[in-house]
Amino acid sequence: MTDKGVVLLSGGMDSAAVLAMAGKVHDTMYALSFDYGQKHTAELDSATAVAEHYGAQHRIVSLPRFVFQGSGSALIEGDHEDMPQMSYEEIEDAQGPSPTYVPYRNGTFISTATAYALSVGASAVWAGMHAEDGHNFAYPDCTPEFIGAQAAAMYVGSYHEVRLITPLEWMTKADVASYAVEHSVPLDLTMSCYEGTRPACGTCPTCVGRLQAFENIGVDDPLEYA
Repeated sequence: MTDKGVVLLSGGMDSAAVLAMAGKVHDTMYALSFDYGQKHTAELDSATAVAEHYGAQHRIVSLPRFVFQGSGSALIEGDHEDMPQMSYEEIEDAQGPSPTYVPYRNGTFISTATAYALSVGASAVWAGMHAEDGHNFAYPDCTPEFIGAQAAAMYVGSYHEVRLITPLEWMTKADVASYAVEHSVPLDLTMSCYEGTRPACGTCPTCVGRLQAFENIGVDDPLEYA
């Protein structure tokens, strides 16, 4: 029997690094991406390319638009919220949820991935929340408190079959970038831009945060920026 793992794959640098990590543990990998009404659906093309690079079986789950629409997130199509023109650090330092927070998105994704893991006989769900995501509860479903509670719930709810693995939980964005470079993660295939453009906009919070991370480690980001 081969060991199997399910990886939540957005198409960004963090989830691509997690897929690389999971590939060192599991014989068979399943990558799960979500079309949930996000403005930057182009990330799904990146997710497909990254999954193909690692030989993972890729599935895209389409969620009904009403699930997140009306939440007031700047990421959701049709909510007419402006993309914040502020750095990732400024978002983290503010108190309360980020304007790009999609309420309970990670809980929804992880729960779906757990059910899928049980269907395919996988022992783990891997997710790419990193330390900066949960700072000051900018993204509450990225905090250690959330991760611990979610991990316990899914382990119990799966009859102790499926564990949650969050290898980036205590890593900074610079740490993730360093790992990705060291382990030859195909960064040129990834997309982090919340505007969903190629070249990447370079001004949205994730672009600014990613550029800063590469500057911190003294390496050029292989992505093109406008």
